[in-house]
Amino acid sequence: MSRFCRHNRLTAQCPICSKGTLLDPEATRPARAPRRSSRRDGSKRPPRPTTTKLSRGPFVSAGPYEGGYEVRLERVPGGLRLAVWQAGQIARRAPVIAAADLAPLLEDAAREELIELPPPAPAALGEGQHGASPGRSGELRDELRVERLDGDRMRIARWILRPNAGWELQEAPVMLPPKRFAEALAAASRRPAP
Repeated sequence: MSRFCRHNRLTAQCPICSKGTLLDPEATRPARAPRRSSRRDGSKRPPRPTTTKLSRGPFVSAGPYEGGYEVRLERVPGGLRLAVWQAGQIARRAPVIAAADLAPLLEDAAREELIELPPPAPAALGEGQHGASPGRSGELRDELRVERLDGDRMRIARWILRPNAGWELQEAPVMLPPKRFAEALAAASRRPAP
């Protein structure tokens, strides 16, 4: 396992990759006693918010699935985010949804006006087949792929084409414009069954 993260830092020193692990400096700090207000005018400071609200916009969800997670499609600044939520937090893995839950999720998303029209659900995809929406991620080509996994599960994830290495799955939530989601779902629904 590499000591360096994808942000080109030592994993233990990266504030992003070490969050929530044993390497997280915030997790190992002892709790401090609250300080007393020593303002000159004697007024008290307003209380600080204790929790961060991660989901602020409208969303639709599918699940819960085995393992206690759900998949949410939500509006965020710049587009839509499809993410796995577990224990009230976003999990860092590619979303996997039951094929039977995909059509209702898309219908609910259209009703909530997250997407314009519900794209057809890719029911005809065979195992190992996928529909894709090509795009660019900086200098690299990328694809949003809707693919059938073993059994009746569908993965909707970004893949990046790395030079001299080929396509690489991005184990992360997907955040793209609504148009890219519609293109990938439409491409997957046009694939012939094997």
